[in-house]
Amino acid sequence: MEAAIHITMIIITIVFVVLAAELRDMMKAILAFMCANIAMAAIFYLLGAPYLSVFQLLIYAGAVTILLLATIHAGEERGD
Repeated sequence: MEAAIHITMIIITIVFVVLAAELRDMMKAILAFMCANIAMAAIFYLLGAPYLSVFQLLIYAGAVTILLLATIHAGEERGD
């Protein structure tokens, strides 16, 4: 049963990573990137690494996503 959960989480992560790479709309690609990082944090937690899971959530799903969104919005304000 536990292996099925791990495989499901890996498949979900791969789907979101592929979506993040293939979507043309940058906002949707960033949201897919964030979902992939959240799924990866869940995998780390399931594997028994709670500190790594929290780091993944705070840095990648949080800070990096916010920086990417801020960059896109700054570019839209200038008209680029």
